[in-house]
Amino acid sequence: MLKPTVERTLVVATASLICAEASLAGDLHPIVEAKSGYLFGAISNGKPIKAAQTAKSLSDETTYRVYGLTQALGNAKGGKPEPPEAAPCEEILLVPLSPKPEKGVIAIAAAWNALPRTPKVIDTTQKAYVDAVRDFLKTKGIEQAKVMIDNIVRVDLDGDGEEEVLISATNYLSKDGSVPMRSPAGTYSMVLLRRVVSGKVETRMIAGELHPKAYSRKGPDDASFDAPNAYKVIAVLDLDGDGKMEIVVGSNYYEGEEITIYSCDPKNNQPLLSVACGA
Repeated sequence: MLKPTVERTLVVATASLICAEASLAGDLHPIVEAKSGYLFGAISNGKPIKAAQTAKSLSDETTYRVYGLTQALGNAKGGKPEPPEAAPCEEILLVPLSPKPEKGVIAIAAAWNALPRTPKVIDTTQKAYVDAVRDFLKTKGIEQAKVMIDNIVRVDLDGDGEEEVLISATNYLSKDGSVPMRSPAGTYSMVLLRRVVSGKVETRMIAGELHPKAYSRKGPDDASFDAPNAYKVIAVLDLDGDGKMEIVVGSNYYEGEEITIYSCDPKNNQPLLSVACGA
């Protein structure tokens, strides 16, 4: 039989462990791609946590708030994350949401308002932004680009009262707008961030691919295609509760997709969490 002092030590240690686990679960804010149910992972104390680690702490019923690009869309209950039943995406985890969101983009289990400032979708034909895309492409060796903008989102990312502009632009020269297996010369897809820095407007690429030259197979060990991607801003949300809004970019190629959450950083927007599925 254990001595009383040892018993008390074990009880205190066990209680401390239980409290620590409860605290971890309470600080964990899982993030799900609403349409597919892909689990990105979570945010814990402002830090990104990978999906596999996140899944260990999630219960059968987690309440998520669902958001679209410009509005909150209500709540949904999320089940226990599970791998998909079929290939080719065995490594991802899926969270079933009920009711299944029809228009939502991102679901997050968090108490804060993830949409503190409402993004505005503006006219894609405005000359200032068409010229900005064309000028950026010229600096990357694409001189005679036909500018095609998918969407333009204006929002104050960091809450300083100054709005930034996110531009999604893609042109792979296909008549139906599809993404080809090989990238033709002079094609591109990208998400640009335009913001005022020290009184001047700067343009920076958050994510994308630029193809000044057509893809060509270089040798017997190289693939006969480069599978280019099309990139687009699909959400702008405060996913870590710091009042600054992260940028969610969706990309797809001819047989797969990826969604990445980028940080709100004045100098370098780093990828925080990402989930992908494809052959």
